[in-house]
Amino acid sequence: MKVNNVNGISDNICRCGSWLEHWKKFSKQELSRCCSNEDCGGRPVLGAHVQKNSLTDASWYIVPLCNRCHGKKGESLTLDGTALVSANVSITCGV
Repeated sequence: MKVNNVNGISDNICRCGSWLEHWKKFSKQELSRCCSNEDCGGRPVLGAHVQKNSLTDASWYIVPLCNRCHGKKGESLTLDGTALVSANVSITCGV
């Protein structure tokens, strides 16, 4: 699945302690040893905000990325099958 790395979202917060913890809590998947970007082998250390490359879904989602891929703000990434977790805290950790 293609997603876009969203710019300037790091100020948003959730009750999970970090966006990576948010992803772990709501994804129902184990954290992989590799970054969610299928073109990368780095270790995922951050929960990154992304949007699907879609004209019909403008929602923000969280995926685990390494530092290098997290820094690719505004770029398109191809995910390796990692679950997208909603970044909308009103339907996740803010409930």
